[in-house]
Amino acid sequence: MNNDYQTYFVVDYGFQINPSLPVLGYTEKITDAICASHSHPRAQLLYATSGVMNVVVKNQIWVVNPLQGLWIPGGIEHQVSFQKNVKLYSVFIDPSFTEKLPASSFSFDISVFLKQLMFKIISFENEENLTLSQKRIMDVFIDELALIEPSSTFLPTSNHAKLQNVISLLMNDIASKYTLDHYADLSFMSTRTLSRLFIKELGMNFSEWRIRLKLLEAIKRLGEKQSIKEIALELGYETTSAFIFMFKKNLGKTPSNYILENKMNEVF
Repeated sequence: MNNDYQTYFVVDYGFQINPSLPVLGYTEKITDAICASHSHPRAQLLYATSGVMNVVVKNQIWVVNPLQGLWIPGGIEHQVSFQKNVKLYSVFIDPSFTEKLPASSFSFDISVFLKQLMFKIISFENEENLTLSQKRIMDVFIDELALIEPSSTFLPTSNHAKLQNVISLLMNDIASKYTLDHYADLSFMSTRTLSRLFIKELGMNFSEWRIRLKLLEAIKRLGEKQSIKEIALELGYETTSAFIFMFKKNLGKTPSNYILENKMNEVF
């Protein structure tokens, strides 16, 4: 964690219970800040047109970039860190309108239509007396939220003491090429036991988890404008092409195309 991060204070929109205001939203620019773990009654959609957010919800970590939104149901505890210059857009949905909305947290590929609805709602400036047109826009926004589906760009973690130690070692040395045997020896476990722990606690094997870790770190670094070659080397890949292959295999696009899509999103 960056020790230079400042504290970001939670806005109160998430705590306002008022069915006459189905959706409340705001936008601001945030630089190198962290919002301590918290929860609020309203569900929340987080999105940024520039910069990168790290969001921790229970035992999962998301890196949220301009191609994705993050959905957080009401009452779910979460922590958010804002890296570099983040242009944040955030909306909060009153509990009386969330019955048909997702009950779990996840990141998702955000559509242009959903973004435009969100930007429009935020421009209402949270007026107390909504017009019929504004209410209809909010209704459509909520209908669109009911259709979102999770993406795979998250990193599961665990509270299991020995596994947590292995996770910490991997996260602190992302370029490591050590095998599962190495980490099993460090944790005084058999390789088979550690392998089973990864499947049981994280829902994926050791290799899959480490690739996911590298992928999320790559997403973060691309958001910080690092070069593809530099990222490849710092993540432990022998060649840039090997890194590009991994990235495309998991996200369906090359890092260059990912950067291009990010730039298109930054026009807002």
